Amino acid sequence: MAEATKTKKNRYSDKELQEFKKIIIGKLDEAKKDLDLMMATMSYKDDHGTDDTSPTFKLMEDGSDVLSREETAQLAARQQKFIKHLEDAMVRIGNKTYGICRATGKLISKERLRIVPHATLSIEAKKAQS
Repeated sequence: MAEATKTKKNRYSDKELQEFKKIIIGKLDEAKKDLDLMMATMSYKDDHGTDDTSPTFKLMEDGSDVLSREETAQLAARQQKFIKHLEDAMVRIGNKTYGICRATGKLISKERLRIVPHATLSIEAKKAQS
């Protein structure tokens, strides 16, 4: 038994994976709510437009509105990508491969995973990539 404890861990325990799963579920819920809000903004659900204001003001507002919608669309795309990364992390938890650096094969530090739960690279691998 003492020999087994000397060998390096090659994956996180089921208990540790459950801890990360809770973190990811919380982040996923929050990310999906944020995305829903962005999508609602882009679809004019709560339209507070300028239809009843002067034509000059309306023209300026519409130009500003287009820019705002483009920015919101970019944010929504980033949010969708983030959600996908979190969902992929949930798959890795199910496969018990979560937290293993895809470059080095070593465990990614718990501290890093708590901050960036969808990370697939250790700090060392990430720095080497730059």
